[in-house]
Amino acid sequence: MTILVTNWSTVWLMTGLGIGTVFVILIVLFCVLSVFSSVTRKTRDKVLTGVEAVKNVVEKEEIAENITNAAIATAVYLYMQGRHDEESGIITIHHPDHPLWHAELNQHL
Repeated sequence: MTILVTNWSTVWLMTGLGIGTVFVILIVLFCVLSVFSSVTRKTRDKVLTGVEAVKNVVEKEEIAENITNAAIATAVYLYMQGRHDEESGIITIHHPDHPLWHAELNQHL
């Protein structure tokens, strides 16, 4: 009997408003993503242009050879000065007695 008491105009109005709200949000989301896409495309093009410029500089043999020699010389210098890391090769893992959520729930322990 509740079907007879239902105000169908209100039901259809609420349904239309709900569906309309979803479509409006989807349209706004599409617009925002389109703007971000165009911004990232422009930024990516600028970055690629910069990468190509760096690649052109690095392709020159003299600069690449000098950089390699400088890196090797720096590594040998640091090794001879004793500034290199000496690893023990031992991994130590400490497990707490109780997880953090347990410690917060039972602070009296």
